[in-house]
Amino acid sequence: MNLTINSRTPNETTRILEIEGEIDVYTSPQLKQEIVKLAEGGVKHLIINLSKVEYLDSTGLGVLIGGLKRLREAEGNLVLVGPALRILRIFEITGLDKIFDIYATEEDAAAKEGVTL
Repeated sequence: MNLTINSRTPNETTRILEIEGEIDVYTSPQLKQEIVKLAEGGVKHLIINLSKVEYLDSTGLGVLIGGLKRLREAEGNLVLVGPALRILRIFEITGLDKIFDIYATEEDAAAKEGVTL
């Protein structure tokens, strides 16, 4: 399965990444490259929509953690939206649901983060 990343720009400091497919050892570099590019380009708020992600492994988790760290160091945030139950369970088992802000919808994430979509 491939990884598809669609990017939307609601405002100059916010990006929404809608991810579809599998985030694993093979596709994680693609996601990492996108996150780094956005962070270096001045994005402060990154909303990652996981509703169409079918699989997430430890490499993918590492990329998300790295992105979160990078954005928080720049006084921003990376939030997750709409993970399927099996993906959400990975965050719960690893305790990462306590580290990441996880929302049901993009609108919920934007409202809580003080971002206008």
